[in-house]
Amino acid sequence: MDDDEPIAMSLKRGLVRYGYEVEWVASGAEALRAGPVDVVLLDLGLPDTDGLDVCRSLRARSDVPIIVISARSDEVDRVAGLELGADDYVSKPFGVREVIARIRAVMRRVHPEQGSADAGRYGRVTVDRRAARVFLDGVEVPLARKEYELLSFLTEQPGALMTRERIMAAVWDANWFGPTKTLDVHVSALRRKFTGALTIESVRGVGFRLVVDGPAS
Repeated sequence: MDDDEPIAMSLKRGLVRYGYEVEWVASGAEALRAGPVDVVLLDLGLPDTDGLDVCRSLRARSDVPIIVISARSDEVDRVAGLELGADDYVSKPFGVREVIARIRAVMRRVHPEQGSADAGRYGRVTVDRRAARVFLDGVEVPLARKEYELLSFLTEQPGALMTRERIMAAVWDANWFGPTKTLDVHVSALRRKFTGALTIESVRGVGFRLVVDGPAS
């Protein structure tokens, strides 16, 4: 919930590109009337009430994870939010990928049984998302930051065709306006490093598809 519509819509677009279903409300009253959700992103600067009061009310009636997103970076506000029941606090300005990481971290704490999803096995390749490390046949493969983020994103849905636009928005940024040639460079690097284990197919004019080549050794 955020009363700043441009910021809220930008964040919503970014989250949708990552596969999240998003419901946006602009006031505390709407938030308190909303149905059940998996996680709440709460701005403190709401037009009808203080976001801290909304945080308190939500926590009193539900265990839903709450992440405060606010321009208030003062330690007093951060501490108040956390003491009133917020699970995390993100200061504006922020990036979509940071929010995604915070959501995943909070969900891991709330649902630890889902932690196994953080270390995915894809044939001979293991992607440890918690440690941001990748292994081939048990041996770590050194990756540049964007190489890791690209591989992590593609392995979330093996076999699915990902458009260039979706990949750029997820791995680089929803507001990336540079050339997409950098994507091709990183795809080429991953192909070299995982030859025989993973194939990244190119679909001309559309995007890329990751295919797992063989079983774990």
